[in-house]
Amino acid sequence: MILAPSTIVFIHGILHLAMDNAILWGLVSQNVTTLASLPRVSQVEQRALTREEANKLVEAARGTRLETLLILALTTAMRRGELLGLRWDDIDFKHKTLQVRRSLGYIRKHGFVISEPKTKTSRRKIMLTDFAIEALKKHRSLQDERRGKSPSWTDMNLVFCNIHGGYWMPEHMVTMFHKLLEKAQLPRIRFHDLRHSAATLLLAMGVHPKIVQNLLGHSKISTTMDTYSHVLPSMQKEIVDKMGLVFKQEDEMEGLGTEEDAP
Repeated sequence: MILAPSTIVFIHGILHLAMDNAILWGLVSQNVTTLASLPRVSQVEQRALTREEANKLVEAARGTRLETLLILALTTAMRRGELLGLRWDDIDFKHKTLQVRRSLGYIRKHGFVISEPKTKTSRRKIMLTDFAIEALKKHRSLQDERRGKSPSWTDMNLVFCNIHGGYWMPEHMVTMFHKLLEKAQLPRIRFHDLRHSAATLLLAMGVHPKIVQNLLGHSKISTTMDTYSHVLPSMQKEIVDKMGLVFKQEDEMEGLGTEEDAP
């Protein structure tokens, strides 16, 4: 079996930690994993959608099972597993919020796996836009209709489920997503890039990085800033422009004061 470089590095990390513990317990005298040569893990290129492209994608998804899921992905920056693990009781329609409490994954030859969110900070509350709330209400109404028509419906209270109410196979959902990209004549991107798209759009609009950090569920602000450093130049230009405007206004005010004080 040939393992991906990232998988090898992950396994090495576990073994390294185990050997460190073995040294502490006096079982071995050296951590031999430090002698291993690890493969180079290539960075996956991220591709964020522009505002126009995001609107194009949502428009292409109108009337499909992916419509509301994509709207939530682009307005909340939730991960794929978090979206597929979302339940209706996680959503507070009155206060327009949702709670990220779990993540759905799938392991070959094992099946579906429900797990805690990726990190402690990934377990978070997210404010929802009116656009997302309306989409969710429409989605729930359509789901209720399907439930009433399907004799094989399994009610698991999932927001995004398969046609029988059960867990939605992640790979199947992603296949539908890629077909929508083709329909919208957009470049082929990963589903995870929708998360990057949401964060990039917010930062580009001047939303404070700390707010974006909380939305993403990052434990450190440095993670957010490092990941989205490509947005910083445009943010810096906006700061410079605003700062220039402040001092320009002050100069104009001083000029007005001089004219009024003149005899």
